[in-house]
Amino acid sequence: ATTSSDEEDDSDSSTKPIRSEKKKNPASLFQTGGDPPKERKSKKKVPPKGAESEEETLETLQKNSNKKGKAKKSKKLKEERPPSPVIEVDNLEEFVLQPAPQGVTIKCRVTRDKKGMDRGLYPTYYLHLDNDKKVFLLAGRKRKKSKTSNYLISIDPTDLSRGGENFIGKLRSNLMGTRFTVFDNGANPDRANADWSNVRQELSAVVYETNVLGFKGPRKMTVIIPGMNADGERVPIRPRNDNDGLLMRWQNRNMDNVIELHNKAPVWNDETQSYVLNFHGRVTHASVKNFQIVHGSDPDYIVMQFGRVADDAFTMDYNYPLCAVQAFAIALSSFDGKLACE
Repeated sequence: ATTSSDEEDDSDSSTKPIRSEKKKNPASLFQTGGDPPKERKSKKKVPPKGAESEEETLETLQKNSNKKGKAKKSKKLKEERPPSPVIEVDNLEEFVLQPAPQGVTIKCRVTRDKKGMDRGLYPTYYLHLDNDKKVFLLAGRKRKKSKTSNYLISIDPTDLSRGGENFIGKLRSNLMGTRFTVFDNGANPDRANADWSNVRQELSAVVYETNVLGFKGPRKMTVIIPGMNADGERVPIRPRNDNDGLLMRWQNRNMDNVIELHNKAPVWNDETQSYVLNFHGRVTHASVKNFQIVHGSDPDYIVMQFGRVADDAFTMDYNYPLCAVQAFAIALSSFDGKLACE
């Protein structure tokens, strides 16, 4: 099981991605869209600059929000800390599909609810912002009577129906439960309109490496996401058939507008006799489900991290270019029973 290690604070910069941004801009790792004219690019950069101070304040708040193992930083940042928190979610549907702002870590909490008749088999998962307001973001639940694992994701904690207006996306697995695809709430390609604009987008895919020999070891995950254009927007990937999706593109090494990420390999610790990753106090329980997702070119920039803090509670933090739906769906895939991967 991968445990959280806080002792490595000095040597491991894995949760300080934002600091290194000035040297190496993480945004460039994810840009795949063609290069538009430079004037357009500079125009686009003007509005975010006004928001920069807000983002810095937000980052300050978020870094302070975790008291465990953060004493040194808190002292330094105390004066800057404004009295009120944090991320304002005006339009929930827009917020959960929008990439995290560059330079801001969005810290969330996932809770698993197993109450009720069949909740043991079909628990509901809830995603909230991990701050004082505990703002609700998303709910997810596995569909019954589905041959493969199929999770519906909703922006309403009580309405998890496929036909409801709160349906925002879904996570679908293959028969083995080792490959997952995340869709938004667009239409099936069979019901496409003339210009395909209503067809669902694939937001990400997750591949778990099968562990045929049965060795107990850390899971290996590959996460495939659409690239970003020069304006920091997700390149839409709307497959017209099963052979055009993220998984097939990745399998055929057709990586145009596609980014491949991996979970960071944990390090074996002789003292604890377990694999450890440095979550800097955000994860407190050992679990095979704990993971950090990184880009091969910059393993210090944590795109997403997820880990257990109680029996049915987990922290989930994500950075640009992920949105809440992508990160939540990747987390849901880790709950699914993967016989081939344990």
